[in-house]
Amino acid sequence: MIHTNQKILIIEDDKDIAELEKDFLEINGFTVLTEGDGIKGAERALSEDFALVLLDLMLPGKDGIRVCREIREKIDIPILLVTARTEDVDKVRGLGLGADDYITKPFSMAELVARVKAHLARYERLTKSAGHPKQANEIDFGWLQINQPTRRVFVNGSEITLANKEYELFCFLAAHEEMVFSKEQLYDKIWGEDMYGDMKTVAVHINRLREKIEKDPANPKHLQTVWGAGYRFMA
Repeated sequence: MIHTNQKILIIEDDKDIAELEKDFLEINGFTVLTEGDGIKGAERALSEDFALVLLDLMLPGKDGIRVCREIREKIDIPILLVTARTEDVDKVRGLGLGADDYITKPFSMAELVARVKAHLARYERLTKSAGHPKQANEIDFGWLQINQPTRRVFVNGSEITLANKEYELFCFLAAHEEMVFSKEQLYDKIWGEDMYGDMKTVAVHINRLREKIEKDPANPKHLQTVWGAGYRFMA
């Protein structure tokens, strides 16, 4: 359950967009502060207690990628990137630096609020108890545990063996619960943007993971296909 009055920081140089985002988030019970450049935004994110940062990529003073890196190096809170760029490399690069998700302009305010709520809910589920920090090196959904330092995966208490790329793909999707990624995005993230290969590689690895993870691989509950868009992990 999302608690009202959680504090959100919007780092956005377009005042009209920032005010619109602020209004809709406040209507939904959040306390919202805004900053218009990357330098002040990073300083504020690190000096105050925020539940989530909504971060534009194109910022004066310091770009969103640098701000994302600085925030993630110091604190562990959800970071949602906002980008007007269409190149997947920017989005995936941002996720690789620690952002939890991205949303591309133009977007509806309803979608923005839904994304914010989804990430706050996910963060709370991954926080074992109130007042205790999330274990950054472990993904734990009860039925599923992934220990990242040891690269060990347990499903319903039993350890399963995953090949290297299977593990990386599964870990990435599980770390971004409910978020949809295209085959191209997953290929760039797991196999590398400088590599060229058949996009069917992603589908093959998803099918292998389903055989190891799902009770009924033919009707997957956790590794879902979103037709026309890609794949997502559902706990």
